[in-house]
Amino acid sequence: MKNILSPSILSADFNILGQQIREVDEAGAEYIHIDVMDGIFVPSISYGMPVIKSIRKTTQKVFDVHIMITDPIRYIEEFAKVGADIITFHLEATDDAMAVIDKIHGCGIKAGISIKPGTAVEELLPYLDKVDMILVMTVEPGFGGQSFIPESIGRVKKVRQMLQERGLTTDIEVDGGIYTENVSNVLDAGANVIVSGSGVFKGNVSENVKKFINILQNR
Repeated sequence: MKNILSPSILSADFNILGQQIREVDEAGAEYIHIDVMDGIFVPSISYGMPVIKSIRKTTQKVFDVHIMITDPIRYIEEFAKVGADIITFHLEATDDAMAVIDKIHGCGIKAGISIKPGTAVEELLPYLDKVDMILVMTVEPGFGGQSFIPESIGRVKKVRQMLQERGLTTDIEVDGGIYTENVSNVLDAGANVIVSGSGVFKGNVSENVKKFINILQNR
């Protein structure tokens, strides 16, 4: 499995969003993490299809779209049309997760499934061989800048163990409170796709990306 950095634009400066996306692109980040929040599944509202369509022209890097929205199947086709390469939805946001996975794959893109910190990792069991990525939230979804939940380490380890027992090498993504100071802990636990917002966009963006990538490439 390859270790991948996915900077979250939720923490970017939207006054210069295109410029900052180019910075993380040129510094070597492979994914761009795009958090879509509806104000219902999570309290916050972020941005939607028009923003994704606009920034798609800025970079060819993978658009890692994390939709924190109720009844996600309603919008899968639209997110695919505006440039999503991966769509990750929340298990807790739908009554028919398999239908959402099939809808995403039917659009010709990768499907990810995410769980909140309070959801048992065993709830993922029916979908382990159906998805391309599993996102283990390491904070409560809906707000940037939160502190990492330490118990997340054990949850990531358990998901990796469940995958290995089934002969699967599926990507495990982590999102929330990840900085260069603690990223090694989640990598050691079995995560390989690292989302960081504040850890990338606060301060020197290019240098922050390079510091992350140096760690990821040397694990």
